[in-house]
Amino acid sequence: MGAVKLQLPLPKNVDGVTLDPNPDWSFDALLVELNSIEKKLNGSSKFPIPFTKAESRELSASKNNSRRGFIMQVSDDDMEDLERDTKDEVGDHFVMGGKRFACDEIYLSDSDHSEEGLGIELQHDLMDKVGLVKSALSELAHEHQLTIAEEMRDQLSSLEAELMDENEKLASTLERVERNIEAQREMNRKFDMQYQRKIAEALDDHLTAVQRDHEHRSQIEERRIRDDAAREEAKRKEKALHEEKARQEMIRAEAKVQARLEAERVEKEKAAALEAERKVAKETAAAVEKKASESLMNAPSEANKVLKEVTSHKHSVGNTIRVSENAQKLEEKRLKIYNEIASQNEALGSCSNKAYRKYEMEIARRIRTITGTKENVRVKADELIKLISDSTCPQSISIAMFAQKVVSLCVNPTGSFNSAVYAYGRVIVLVTSKVPLAMDVLIGELNKVCIYAVPKYIIYSEAAFQTKEAYYKAIGYAEEDGKIESTDSYVDRLSAYMKLYGALVQTEVEGCQNLHGLREGWAWIARFLNVLPANLYTAAALQAFLEMAGFALHKRYKTQFRKMLDIIAKDFLTALKDRGDAKLNKVIVNIRNYIESNQFLKEPEGWRLRSNLESHNFTPESDHQQQYGYQQNRYYR
Repeated sequence: MGAVKLQLPLPKNVDGVTLDPNPDWSFDALLVELNSIEKKLNGSSKFPIPFTKAESRELSASKNNSRRGFIMQVSDDDMEDLERDTKDEVGDHFVMGGKRFACDEIYLSDSDHSEEGLGIELQHDLMDKVGLVKSALSELAHEHQLTIAEEMRDQLSSLEAELMDENEKLASTLERVERNIEAQREMNRKFDMQYQRKIAEALDDHLTAVQRDHEHRSQIEERRIRDDAAREEAKRKEKALHEEKARQEMIRAEAKVQARLEAERVEKEKAAALEAERKVAKETAAAVEKKASESLMNAPSEANKVLKEVTSHKHSVGNTIRVSENAQKLEEKRLKIYNEIASQNEALGSCSNKAYRKYEMEIARRIRTITGTKENVRVKADELIKLISDSTCPQSISIAMFAQKVVSLCVNPTGSFNSAVYAYGRVIVLVTSKVPLAMDVLIGELNKVCIYAVPKYIIYSEAAFQTKEAYYKAIGYAEEDGKIESTDSYVDRLSAYMKLYGALVQTEVEGCQNLHGLREGWAWIARFLNVLPANLYTAAALQAFLEMAGFALHKRYKTQFRKMLDIIAKDFLTALKDRGDAKLNKVIVNIRNYIESNQFLKEPEGWRLRSNLESHNFTPESDHQQQYGYQQNRYYR
């Protein structure tokens, strides 16, 4: 009987499932695994297995013996049948007497990798025709191999599913761990930000506290410095006050001596002064009477009033006029020139000639349109010089018209007057440099309407003036509709006259001579302080003059001008304050502020002519037609 050879090649892969989970196993480990699988298969088989394993698989000592064998046990009856039927057909590997047979030719092969990798290939070294027993054994072995392969596939599938579940659980766990790590990292970042924010806030609070402490220390130091400076200033003022008191004591002593000498001199000159005053009053009354009769042909009632006032002044007694001798002489000289021009014009019929009236309107229009620009001043001066020199109109008439229209700018002054007053002064200087006679006539006209431009002051006396209204008219108050104007209106017009006069005397034009320049302005302020008393009218006149001419006077006379301001601050303002009049408070404050704040060092607004015309400074001609309707016969004394 030939031996049965079973060759069981197992594919590595069935339906995508790897049969051998560990292809790198050693041969011993593989034997152990096969024994374990075999025990499981024997324990779970539904049919009794007729074969029993006689001995364990061992590694053969022989190099050529690499086959695995197993021993099957059968019953005696079966063995007799099997022995009888297959006596001549079965090989040497079946043991007849020992009730056992061995199949050493069955082995597993790894060379088959087809789709049916788990199928069992049986190789038989048998005869072509086999019996029933051999066929049954072959079928049984085949079924047993299929069962083992199926169970191995199921176990491998189960292992693979478990492995995939474990991988998924591991991935989920790793993802959860990563999320926890990211959450922890985010939480740490937030904690870091909060910590940094708290550190920044604490640092900012600390810096703020340090800065506040530094500022507090600085304030304390500054306060200490100011207190020290204030104490030093108080000591200095106290020392200066003591020195001033000592100086005042000395001045008073000298003043007493001078007063005694002056009283003696005044007593001697009183009679001569009274006689001279009567003579001046007589001449003035005669001149006014003549002027009234000549220039007021169309207003006889007004002329009669003036004549009555002049007549009453002729009989006044006592010294009612305060004026320096030089100022009086200059006034008389200018009044004489003014009266001569007025007489000539009357003889020429200037009041009745319509052609002259038209000419007067042309001059007035040129003067009204003067603005604070260089080009405008140059053009207007040239046009006025041409009009005054025009042969179609006598020069005496054009000069008188020019003087009257310039002085009429001060009637009801507005903001445009203040902004252009320096331009008026420059035009006057340019015109009078070509027509010198016009300066005397203009100053004479200004002295008529404003006695403080002389400077001169009229003292109220019941003996000289029967009523207050007569005195007001004598010093320049205007009368409208039978009523004397208010003091405020009079002071405003008085300030405008003095501003025009101050702007004129301080004007200096290159290439032209000012016939009434800074020298006359210095003389005016000296005569003013020596002669005029301190009251509302004189204070307003002084303030206006200083505002206009103070800057130029300081540039010319410097220290001497400062001394003059010291006299004003100590004597004139003190005299004003001693009067105790509430109306004087404003002008006192203005003059004191002008001196103490050194406003004379600052260039006045409008003092420097602009290069270009600014539209907001231009005033239409029609707005001022009534303002400059000046009448020659309005102010007389």
